[in-house]
Amino acid sequence: MGSKIEGPSVPVVRRDPYEVLSVSRDSSDQEIKTAYRKLALKYHPDKNANSPEASELFKEVSYSYSILSDPEKRRQYDTSGFEALESDGMDMEIDLSNLGTVNTMFAALFSKLGVPIKTTVSATVLEDALNGTVTVRPLPIGTSVSGKVDKQCAHFFGVTINEQQAQAGIVVRATSPAQSKFKLLYFEHDVNGGYGLALQEDSEKTGKVTSAGMYFLHFQVYRMDSAVNALAMAKDPEAAFFKRLEGLQPCEVSELKPGTHIFAVYGDNFFKTATYTIEALCAKSFEDTTEKLKEIEAQILRKRNELRQFEAEYRKALARFQEVTNRYSQEKQSVDELLKQRDSIHCSFTVTRPANGASGSGSSSSKVPAEELKAESPGEDGNSDGKDKSAKKKWFNLNLKGSDKKLG
Repeated sequence: MGSKIEGPSVPVVRRDPYEVLSVSRDSSDQEIKTAYRKLALKYHPDKNANSPEASELFKEVSYSYSILSDPEKRRQYDTSGFEALESDGMDMEIDLSNLGTVNTMFAALFSKLGVPIKTTVSATVLEDALNGTVTVRPLPIGTSVSGKVDKQCAHFFGVTINEQQAQAGIVVRATSPAQSKFKLLYFEHDVNGGYGLALQEDSEKTGKVTSAGMYFLHFQVYRMDSAVNALAMAKDPEAAFFKRLEGLQPCEVSELKPGTHIFAVYGDNFFKTATYTIEALCAKSFEDTTEKLKEIEAQILRKRNELRQFEAEYRKALARFQEVTNRYSQEKQSVDELLKQRDSIHCSFTVTRPANGASGSGSSSSKVPAEELKAESPGEDGNSDGKDKSAKKKWFNLNLKGSDKKLG
């Protein structure tokens, strides 16, 4: 969510961020987050399509939260006001990267602004959750529940865990044999009694089913965001390999405390319902598997750093290879041209030329022996023609006699 929108979206006359969010200067981070969620949902463009005022208020709320949710920016604002922030370029852009998972609810808006973010949960579902008006079904550890959820709707489940289960770790997973498209969501308890979105995982095809899982194992777990690699491939297919591991992103929540935790399955399809089965498991029975996951992800992170260095080497070698192959093509073309010219010269010596007057090359080669014969054997009376005829007759008779002998 490191996207940015330009400053003209922000009102020219800036109000105090605390005033915009209706919180006091000593408000906690959780209170600020709760206020932001409520106001953002209230002014969300999906709910106020024909209200430019609501759109501007939504941008103002997001801008204010981008300040107060960042400890350093909040300190700077408290000390020197907007002037301290403007020196860092706050007047030019809103950095949405620090808004965290809570900001995923506004992906539809950012897509309209040209930022390529996946479709996410509808504002109506998130508002109902935040108001605490959703129905939560129990999902005991070690059991599974199946159902069908309508498009753009969600089924909520409460998973209650004790101290031992919390220490061992929890795995929540959902599958769909019908290969439905859905999202697995995790909600934090809000101070006002509702639930705020904290994590979301999109279903992906795994074998003959679609599935999504969340792992709370007391160490940093990562999710693979395939969109990162897809964007890299679209820009440069050769770079796709090097960006393949860049999609490995850390999950915001790595452990659950004893108590009841809220999960949901969201129908992420605009045309049909999603069929699913959800279950919650204690990771104690998967100790070997979790250790293997920890080891493999550590290897992947090391490999990602290696690939970043290797990419620079590869690019350098590729540039040199391109230079050499270009020279190869040029040298080949040069040699081919020289040999072609050489062959052309050779042909000028060997190819028969057409007759030109009395001295064609073809006629001269056939007439020269006869002329030499005439010069060497003149007739006695000086008549070369008579001698020529006699010679021809003698030559004929000799050949005829020889032929008669062979026949006899």
